[in-house]
Amino acid sequence: MNAPEMLATQSPAPDTQALVSYLPVPGYGVLPVNAFVLRAKEPMLVDTGLAALRDDFLKALGEAIDPSELRWIWITHADADHVGNLREVLDAAPRARLVTTYLGMAKMSLLGLPVDRAYLLNPGQSLDLGDRRVTALRPPTFDAPETTALLDETTRVLFSADSFGALLSEPAESARAVRAQDLREGMRLWATIDAPWLAIADEAPFRATVAKVRRLQPSHVLSAHLPPAEGLTDRLCDVVDEARNAPAFEGPDQAALERMMAASA
Repeated sequence: MNAPEMLATQSPAPDTQALVSYLPVPGYGVLPVNAFVLRAKEPMLVDTGLAALRDDFLKALGEAIDPSELRWIWITHADADHVGNLREVLDAAPRARLVTTYLGMAKMSLLGLPVDRAYLLNPGQSLDLGDRRVTALRPPTFDAPETTALLDETTRVLFSADSFGALLSEPAESARAVRAQDLREGMRLWATIDAPWLAIADEAPFRATVAKVRRLQPSHVLSAHLPPAEGLTDRLCDVVDEARNAPAFEGPDQAALERMMAASA
C-alpha cells in the first residue's frame, strides 16, 4: 500500500458502524484511521477522517447514514486525521453540534475550522443522545491535551481515540485477526510514537488510568488506530501498561527516510 486507502464500512458492535481507512507509514507498515457512526436516537459521528480520502470518506459516510440525520459530531482531538473532513461534514449535517473541549475548540479555530456550533464537554461529563448516554473520559494514552474518549453506556462500547492503536503489517478486519505477537509489537511501537511522554510518566498515576479502563470492561474497544477489538480489554490494557517501559521511539533521519522511500517505490 503506497497511498491512503478507504476500505468498506464495518458493523463491529451494536448500533455502530466503522468507516475504515489505512495510512501507509514507510518502513513501519500501515496505520488504521477509523471514524465511527453511532446510531442512537440522536445519531453521532466520531471523528471525520483523512482529507486525502475526502470523496471516499463522504461516500462511506453516506452509505452508513444520511449525513443530514446527524445530530452530533464528536471530535476526539484536533489532529489532521480526526478533523480532515470536518468542514464538509458540518455542511452536510446542518443540525449537528460539534462536541469538543474548550482547548479543542481553540485549536480548531486556529486551523480555520468552523466552531460556531461547538458543544463543550469535559472528561467525566455525559451527553444525552435521546436513547442513551455517552460519557467522556481521558484515555490512558494520547498525543493532544484536548483528547477525550467516550463510552456508550448502553452498548458498553469504548471509543478510545488514539489509545490502543497499533502499526500493522497489513489491514485486518479485527484485532483478533492479527497475530498476538504482531499486535503486541505494533501497539507498543504506536504507543511510544503517539505518547512519547510515557518514557517519563510516573508509574502509579499512569497505571491508575489504565486500571480505570480495565474496570470499565467495555464490550468493544474501538480505537481510531486499531481494527475493532471485541472482548480484548485486558490484553490491550496489558500492552499499553507495558509500553511505559518500552524503548523511546526515535524516527529515521533524512538519509534513512530516502532509503525507505526508494525501497517502497
